[in-house]
Amino acid sequence: MSRVFQQSELEGIATYWRILRKDGTALGFTSHDRDLTFAGLRHRAAPGMVPSAIRRDASLESELLEVEGVLTSDAICAADLAAGRFDGAHISVGVVDWETYEFASLFAGTLSTVSTTGNTFEAQLRSAKEAFLDDLVPRTSPTCRAAFCGEDCQLNAARFTHIATLSQIEHASGTTTFSGGPAAVNMQHGFLRWIDGPQAGILMAIADTSDQSLILDAVLDETLTIGARAMLQEGCDHTLSTCASRFNNAINFRGEPYVPGNDLLARYPTRSA
Repeated sequence: MSRVFQQSELEGIATYWRILRKDGTALGFTSHDRDLTFAGLRHRAAPGMVPSAIRRDASLESELLEVEGVLTSDAICAADLAAGRFDGAHISVGVVDWETYEFASLFAGTLSTVSTTGNTFEAQLRSAKEAFLDDLVPRTSPTCRAAFCGEDCQLNAARFTHIATLSQIEHASGTTTFSGGPAAVNMQHGFLRWIDGPQAGILMAIADTSDQSLILDAVLDETLTIGARAMLQEGCDHTLSTCASRFNNAINFRGEPYVPGNDLLARYPTRSA
């Protein structure tokens, strides 16, 4: 919208928050005392959510914003925060006129850290300027810098993605066994995303493997039962030997395994035999 807010002494303005999670779930909240629907999304009344002051400048430094609130909405609960459903979610914060539904975004970024205390939460948001801090210049490394099945890797992710069914589970240790999936050794450095069950949509990394079992890096819900499906994505250790022998993809290896490292400078000369 092209409207300039707060030009007159009395305006019907409320704050709004839009949250787009990585699993595709979109949530909207407003500080108004009733729900507001605009820009194709219903924003639920959440007067308990209070943002800190929003400061914007022309520098390239990342801007921070904090939001505090009460866990009164069933859309935001401590269990979902702990499970990581909101990790890396895209956030937009702005103002809206509750009569005309004109709105303006004042802050856009991603959700960084979330802490909970009792029935309240505090979320830290990082602005889109965070992208300016990325190092875009490739550096030498003994291992491959390309993301597995990414643009530089050029392998087809569909070849290494499987839909498998949970056949055994140990909630305490996070150990799972699947039927219809790849060999456990191929899942090292990989991940899975649940399709069914209470944690559907949540991404979990493979911390380790044991025989045909996968040890996950996240806490499993106690109500997760045998028969739940998951999408399993095989992993890669990013070494040249694995790239060549397992994937026959050494031509796309993005690393320098034979370049001497800094440890060469610290070596002591030895007398030849």
